[in-house]
Amino acid sequence: MDARAWGQGRRTRGVDMKVVYIAGPFRAPNAWERENNIREAETLGFEVAKLGAMPDIPHAGTRFFDGTLTPEFWLAGTLEKMRRCDAVLLTPCWRESEGACMEVDEAERLEMPIFDNLDDLQEWLGSEGKSRE
Repeated sequence: MDARAWGQGRRTRGVDMKVVYIAGPFRAPNAWERENNIREAETLGFEVAKLGAMPDIPHAGTRFFDGTLTPEFWLAGTLEKMRRCDAVLLTPCWRESEGACMEVDEAERLEMPIFDNLDDLQEWLGSEGKSRE
């Protein structure tokens, strides 16, 4: 199947699984704190998976790219990944992250659902399933 056709028909082809973007700090003053940021996002992402949605954890996919391309490149890329998701879940310290603040601003502009806790996300996931029945 052509990738363009998949993207265009994704929401109309009976795909029920939501994709939830995890937003929170990545960058840190040292490798230890950066790894803790990544693990916090991964832990939250696993909780999302247990709720039946697919987590998109940009932290995990780029953990070894530190010092490569510009921060602007990575921020633009993560914003694009987020735009392709169904909702955003924030880590507890998201306000400490310039990138996460930009992601929240963009999600608000797009009127995407944004959650700061798993209970509200779980409720939304349940109501979304009922609205399709």
